[in-house]
Amino acid sequence: MRIGGIVAAALAALVMGGAQTSAQTGARPTVVAEEPVVVELFTAQGCAGCPEANGVVERLADQADVILLTWPVDYWDWLGWKDTLARPSFSARQRQYVEALRLRAPATPQVIIDGRRVVTAAAGPLDVAVTEAAARRDWPPEVEFRADGDRVGVGSGRVPQGGADVVAVIYTPGVQSVRVGSGDNRGKTVRQVNVVRTVARLGAWTGRPEVYALPEALGDRDGVAVLVQSRGDRRILGAARR
Repeated sequence: MRIGGIVAAALAALVMGGAQTSAQTGARPTVVAEEPVVVELFTAQGCAGCPEANGVVERLADQADVILLTWPVDYWDWLGWKDTLARPSFSARQRQYVEALRLRAPATPQVIIDGRRVVTAAAGPLDVAVTEAAARRDWPPEVEFRADGDRVGVGSGRVPQGGADVVAVIYTPGVQSVRVGSGDNRGKTVRQVNVVRTVARLGAWTGRPEVYALPEALGDRDGVAVLVQSRGDRRILGAARR
């Protein structure tokens, strides 16, 4: 076994210490992609260019090495259609990226990779960006769900300047279709995949292995992505999904 493998095994034992297997506990097994790329789409039902972008990113939803999250924003509502899935907090998240990445303004559709890079919502550039992000892994902290599915362990690593948080992003897995009744997309049925419903901060990440409790109200069918994210430059340092 390589030294890196020994270290990884020791870290997993430390973070997951005492955890029983799903067969021992009767809990459902969890599938966790190793060091997945986080793809975030900011979109709106009232945005004329968004349905095409939604379709492009939808191709990534079933990839084990990608965590795809759709954030419907509310600033298109003034055109006459109130987005049925948007939240002001989702627009606020996008503004944090605008500031951190030194962009001129929010845009829709807008795709952000690992909190580090803005990518055009087109198949070619998006695929290249995901491949490049997967190849650039600078010792991310390991993120792993406990067998009971109610807790998540985060391993050790270097904390960025300004600190980092562990957050749970709760989303609805799969596609939701909404028929738009007014505005630029009037009469169209808009498809959105892995739409975020809410975000919960689980605590600060100090660089040491720690186990965090997930929100109690989670259901078996809820999608959960846990992100370790820098407070300053908004980089996503590590991630996993349940």
